[in-house]
Amino acid sequence: MSAIAEVIKSRVSANSYDTERSLTIAQITALVDLATHAPSAFNLQNWKFLAVDSIQAKARLLPLAFGQQKVVDAAVTFIVCGTLNPHLTLPDALKPTLDAGIIDQSVYDMWVGAAQGMYKENAQLQRDEAIRSGSLAAMTLMLAAKGQGLVSTPMIGFDQVAVAKEFGLSDEEVPVMLITVGYPGVANWPQKPRKEVSNVLQFV
Repeated sequence: MSAIAEVIKSRVSANSYDTERSLTIAQITALVDLATHAPSAFNLQNWKFLAVDSIQAKARLLPLAFGQQKVVDAAVTFIVCGTLNPHLTLPDALKPTLDAGIIDQSVYDMWVGAAQGMYKENAQLQRDEAIRSGSLAAMTLMLAAKGQGLVSTPMIGFDQVAVAKEFGLSDEEVPVMLITVGYPGVANWPQKPRKEVSNVLQFV
């Protein structure tokens, strides 16, 4: 089995964390660096990560996550956000790709124009894109964590409005999910069985 296949097949959603072990700023930064290699439409990279790792910040987050203890026990909880108005940020986000010669000016102009046409007057599509981008980044983050010997959990059980207010998110930053990350505790389940591929795959 390849290394990536092993990571995917052995990843679990953890509820038990080793409360005695923390992550360094460098480790947290490295996880987010890997997460930013996730794909996004037009290479928008319309995401943001808040790393909740201090005792004080965890205490602020706990009631907003409906008292789920893992946000305190994990070394860090990421508030993974997708950002709105991607057509406004795309020119700057895409400029390094142009400068590196990966795309030429005509492609750059076409993508920037297409994003303007798609997103400018479409709030629903902006939100959909924010959720898509945030989710892809979150999954990449969890796989990165597993590859470094850590465990993680995606969480949708939190008060989005309250989290946005408490942690100073702007109106353009949509909290997509929480991701707890840390060293494994002693009480985690193995990966739960999946449906048979034949039940979810259709050839057309």
